[in-house]
Amino acid sequence: MLGIDPGAERLGYGLVREKGSSLQAVTYGCFTTPRDQPLSLRLLSLYRSLLALLQEHSPAALAVEELFWGRNVRTAMMVGQSRGVVLLAAAESGCPVFSYPPQVVKQAVTGQGCAAKRQVQYMVQKLLSLPVPPSPDDSADALALAICHLTRAVRGWC
Repeated sequence: MLGIDPGAERLGYGLVREKGSSLQAVTYGCFTTPRDQPLSLRLLSLYRSLLALLQEHSPAALAVEELFWGRNVRTAMMVGQSRGVVLLAAAESGCPVFSYPPQVVKQAVTGQGCAAKRQVQYMVQKLLSLPVPPSPDDSADALALAICHLTRAVRGWC
């Protein structure tokens, strides 16, 4: 299960697999793009990186965060465009996509829908038996998305 936290400057990813009755992080991190580069080139770079990741690991499904409309419309638009790139790469790879709102992801991982970023990082670390909390928070959020999908869809939790 591949989790994706979309963003134009940083796109977090986290691949989680079940190993027996536990969950294991296979790989995680962020694809980054330079702020001074035109948005079209940044999106192309994210697309190529994500497509390579999908081809390398062939996940059974992809979980992506639903767009959250905050106060900053410009940021929301950029995240929406990045999310579109994620959907395109998944479709081209034949990977099914599932979307979850941030509150559902936080609830699945921490037990609280309004959990802080640090709480999410801490619980992801514990659930995946990582030596340190995943950083930056974009990668922790991506891992949390994968955990959320696995616990909701596969195990029937939440």
